[in-house]
Amino acid sequence: MSNKKVSAVFTLILEEIEIAINDLNREGASALSSGNYDKAQILMNRGVRISSFKTKVKDLQKEWNAIAIDSLPSRETDQKSKGVKLERGLRTHEKEYYVPILKALVEFGGSSDITSVIDRVGAIMKPVLNQYDYMTLVSYPDKPRWRNTAQWARAKMVKEGLLASDSPYGIWQITSKGEEWLTRQQGTL
Repeated sequence: MSNKKVSAVFTLILEEIEIAINDLNREGASALSSGNYDKAQILMNRGVRISSFKTKVKDLQKEWNAIAIDSLPSRETDQKSKGVKLERGLRTHEKEYYVPILKALVEFGGSSDITSVIDRVGAIMKPVLNQYDYMTLVSYPDKPRWRNTAQWARAKMVKEGLLASDSPYGIWQITSKGEEWLTRQQGTL
């Protein structure tokens, strides 16, 4: 696995942690507004633990990036424990997510949290997504494949300069290059 792939996985993990924090914040705010202070306290304690964990993951990501290796030796894995890989071309390709992601970000004023963006992308792409996109992953049994593919598309879009690389974790932000690219794409549709 290449250094870039490992870095991308760290980014995905951090985004998932950010989603968990956002969900926890909403649940905590609801508990506070309804006067359920015991539940709010429990959620706050959980939030502190998750934030601490997030910091550790960020530190591990920095440590990994400091290693600066091009690739690691391939390792043999047991196919049964890894799961069967989906055949190439069955799921919707990452490139198909570019326009919907950029459209969603424009609708949100240029940036938004990952959950809002991905939910909007799902609505935009509903007519395009197929049965394989809705299948779950072995590594994320409660997450449809298309949500994971959207996150990989985001990672590629950052590399291509269409999305900001310096936005806070969990926030996706369109760049001027991304706006220009979207305008060109819409002109060809």
